Amino acid sequence: MKVTFRIWRQENKNSKGQFESYEVDGLTEDMSFLEALDYLNELLVTQNKKVIAFEYDCREGICGQCGVFINGRAHGPHDHMTTCQLHMRSFKDGETIVVEPWRATAFPVITDLIVDRSAFDRIIEKGGYITAKTGTAAEANAILIAKEVSDKAMDAAACIGCGACVATCKNSSAALFTAAKINHLNSLPQGKPEATQRVLEMTKQMELEGFGSCTFTGACEVECPEGISLTNIAEMNARRAKAKWFG
Repeated sequence: MKVTFRIWRQENKNSKGQFESYEVDGLTEDMSFLEALDYLNELLVTQNKKVIAFEYDCREGICGQCGVFINGRAHGPHDHMTTCQLHMRSFKDGETIVVEPWRATAFPVITDLIVDRSAFDRIIEKGGYITAKTGTAAEANAILIAKEVSDKAMDAAACIGCGACVATCKNSSAALFTAAKINHLNSLPQGKPEATQRVLEMTKQMELEGFGSCTFTGACEVECPEGISLTNIAEMNARRAKAKWFG
């Protein structure tokens, strides 16, 4: 299998980047997309050229580190799939594949395809946790939680923080990420004591980081690998309004 990779190369956040093309032969349809980039880097090493920097960790769709734009779409051509789960069988022999990093002011490029997503960490620091001392794991039925509530919390907790929602949003909004983290904990008894403080401080930090406003276009839900529902944003906004009015 032979393809041409057109990849964004940028030395650092202060330098001017540009696309560079690499013709790669010898790929197989069974290779993952990241394995294809590994193969390309091996070729660059033999040519004494600088390898392409890209992020990954688990390569199992769990950690959210691998996100890039592929042919103009976050994580590539399929719904609910991370970049590391994508395989070369999704592309045609001879195809040109354009690869670029997330584009958002709050996600500055570090180098090549790697961006700084520490803004997400700072949002989490403002309330993405509970202060109760939980100790060892409690008996499963010690705190009774309705199934619909636990399901809702788990659906929100599925967010892996990859940043695809921000990158694909025309406003570079982090509303879906922030809403998922807030609603996950605010839905459960363990998160109730800090619920008001959590929604106010996390949304405030989201704005301070320079993310744009949400206008409910729905692109975030479409591109989210975990299919986090847009309704989480509406619920976050309702919680925030209530917290501001009633405390």
